[in-house]
Amino acid sequence: MWYSIIFLIVGFVVLVKGADWLVEGGSALARKHHVSDLAIGLTVVAFGTSMPELVVNTFAAFQGHSGIVFGNIIGSNIFNIFVILGLTGLITPLVVQSSSVWREIPLSFLAIVILFVLTNELVFSETNVLSRVDGLLLLGAFGGFLYYVFNQLSHDESIQPMAIKELSTLRIWIYLFAGLGLLVLGGRLVVINAVEMATLLGMSQTVIGLTIVAAGTSLPELATSAVAAVKKKNDIAVGNIIGSNIFNIFFILGVSALIKPIDYNPAFNQDIFLLGLGTLLLFIAMFSGKRKKLDRWEAAILLILYVAYTVNLILKAS
Repeated sequence: MWYSIIFLIVGFVVLVKGADWLVEGGSALARKHHVSDLAIGLTVVAFGTSMPELVVNTFAAFQGHSGIVFGNIIGSNIFNIFVILGLTGLITPLVVQSSSVWREIPLSFLAIVILFVLTNELVFSETNVLSRVDGLLLLGAFGGFLYYVFNQLSHDESIQPMAIKELSTLRIWIYLFAGLGLLVLGGRLVVINAVEMATLLGMSQTVIGLTIVAAGTSLPELATSAVAAVKKKNDIAVGNIIGSNIFNIFFILGVSALIKPIDYNPAFNQDIFLLGLGTLLLFIAMFSGKRKKLDRWEAAILLILYVAYTVNLILKAS
């Protein structure tokens, strides 16, 4: 048991370091091509900080651990909205750009609706399964999201450039490849030991995926958004979370379904509803108090809701 816990922690540490190098290299590369902060937050940083989820899901999909596949993504998105935005909002009230309020946040909600439809026998399926056709639809939606970002945001001159370490081209690619290597190693360690812990504790893979694995793979998002909030880089703090949630559903679940069709447990529906509620609360918060801002009291509500959710999960599993 202790070996599983130790190796699980080591796996998370390796994942976080790999994501850190990937983000640093990717951000430097994007800045060389004059990409705006918000575009970097919604794409390069969001993709880099979502790499732990991608790697974990790739291994889990190959091995048929559907509880971890869905639990990791849905749980990570819940953690992103309620915990990470909650904590960063407590650090400093988050001012959100108009494009995020009217486009990216609604798009992240649309992604949740699409996931619900595809997994609940409503499109191209006779059973509760995310099929390869569903995966292709998700990847198509992801392509549309990238098209939108690069066409609408990449050349927004109103956004001031952020401070990104200047790296040589060689060092950028070293960071990128080394980061990917660490992500693969860390992802392998996390999946193997998470499954073993679930077995030893008598808990379902679903609960492990929604809690321990989801929180662990969300550490890069937490670190990135917290640092961005301290540095008053709200575009990165918010864009990272919204972008990561869209990436997780459209891209990571799309790739997971292409690897192998994934059986869906309808018990996840209540978690999807909570995720949808959190996204709606974020949208509503943009119009309460000071417009286009997540105030500290609203951030505190998000954190309280997550604590209640986690306690309920543990009580149901015991």
